Amino acid sequence: MEVSIPPRCFNSSALTQARLFNTRFNLSHRVLIPARLQMRKLHLLQTFAPLMDSRSHSTIPHAFDDNGSPSMTKELGGRFGEVKRVTKETNVHVKINLDGNAVAENNTGIPFLDHMLDQLASHGLFDVHVKATGDTHIDDHHTNEDVALAIGTALLQALGDRKGIGRFGDFSAPLDEALIHVSLDLSGRPHLGYDLHIPTERVGTYDTQLVEHFFQSLVNTSGMTLHIRQLAGRNSHHIIEATFKAFARALRQATEYDPRRHGSVPRFEFLLFTRDLYSFVGPALGHKVTYNEVCQDLSFFNSVQYNSISYQKGTKIIGA
Repeated sequence: MEVSIPPRCFNSSALTQARLFNTRFNLSHRVLIPARLQMRKLHLLQTFAPLMDSRSHSTIPHAFDDNGSPSMTKELGGRFGEVKRVTKETNVHVKINLDGNAVAENNTGIPFLDHMLDQLASHGLFDVHVKATGDTHIDDHHTNEDVALAIGTALLQALGDRKGIGRFGDFSAPLDEALIHVSLDLSGRPHLGYDLHIPTERVGTYDTQLVEHFFQSLVNTSGMTLHIRQLAGRNSHHIIEATFKAFARALRQATEYDPRRHGSVPRFEFLLFTRDLYSFVGPALGHKVTYNEVCQDLSFFNSVQYNSISYQKGTKIIGA
């Protein structure tokens, strides 16, 4: 990736702009480090990659191969993402191919959710494989949430460097009396706008409150902006199914290649930093910078106006 940051962000006497601008760091993972954190511990970038190589974690995506291209190449059959998520309540395994053939193999222990994931595969033309076990004897909440979190992370992984994609998707799906509009942006800024009015508390055994929770969880890990609006509808099943169909079609638009982009990356303001990532960053910093301090640095970085971000192997910091 290449990050363009204004020189005013670098005000440390210990690190001159010339040193920063002429230094290249090889990273095998997608991550943006804020300027203030770089001023504190520049060697973080030099030590980060070996730490990641020695301690892999399923929620940190491996995005690039040796030549800087997405590791999910056409020669391998598509852009793939695979995530295993294990908690005290659930065990989830997700595989997604964005360039698939609408193959769906889903068994979450929640029949209605399986049906909705089949719609995601069918109308997005993705291959979607989800296997999950969880505490559904209590209720479907944990399984529903963790499946969505894993799908979002797998989607993030499958997108790779995002070169040439459309980025935006917009679709309205009718299903009998129901009409649902979905608009999304693969922006790296997670946000959910949700306006469904589902008249019943359950469809079969599925709690309809979990629809919003599913999309909120998916948004949080994929980093997309997603808006869902109900334009019409009275039947709960129709409303939810039309939502998943519209989402699948919009996501297909956003992830498909636009040949007129010639492999360029639509401008992203992308930020990925979690406690999982801090578990690797912390040792490199000697734990002299706390997780909360790093989050403050990220908030500062997110407010900085920078020229462009393009994803490629390695990181180069250049002047604005």
